[in-house]
Amino acid sequence: MFAGPTETLVMCDDSCDVEMLAVDLLGQAEHGVNSPAVLVTTSPEIAHSIDAEVQRQLKLLSTADAAGPAWRDYGEVILVENDEELAAVGDLIASEHTQIIHKTPEYFLENMKNYGSLFVGVETNVAYGDKNIGTNHTLPTLKASRYTGGLWVGKFMKTVTHQSCTKEASVKVGELCSRISNYEGMIAHGYQGDIRVARWKKDHGDDVLPNVKRWIH
Repeated sequence: MFAGPTETLVMCDDSCDVEMLAVDLLGQAEHGVNSPAVLVTTSPEIAHSIDAEVQRQLKLLSTADAAGPAWRDYGEVILVENDEELAAVGDLIASEHTQIIHKTPEYFLENMKNYGSLFVGVETNVAYGDKNIGTNHTLPTLKASRYTGGLWVGKFMKTVTHQSCTKEASVKVGELCSRISNYEGMIAHGYQGDIRVARWKKDHGDDVLPNVKRWIH
């Protein structure tokens, strides 16, 4: 998976003040000059006032040399109409860290699926995840959370599989395999099914696939 640069997405309604929102955005922007910090909100007031608060805090922040360029070049403020659109945009962004500051944060836990880790409620934040409460903060970035999760013990485990069929099952599967393979032009693939159908189908009748007959002696 892609694991960097750090990304943060803060999603909110009008239940939070801009001071805390700006703190949470800059708390991750300070990771580096190319760290995206994105705010998605249903509140026009917050959307139009967040930048001024970010600029105020940057003047006081000792890591502004990193956080300032990150906000300037990679920061975004997105205004949406309702909670449904809020969740949809969050899934589309698929951020490494997604923080929910909302009157009903559980809605997003139930209705979102693309995020490296979800921070549910104003009481928690991304820094807590980085420093204190977990989970592992080697998390997918660059939208990789659409297909994978964060680092965990399973990433280091080898997974193997096996298959087996009875003769009866092999006849049924073989007929389908032959049909699919021939549609795709993979003729020899189809013969792998054909020969087993020819050997083990009890009644060869007229319903045997044409290619099967080539294997019947």
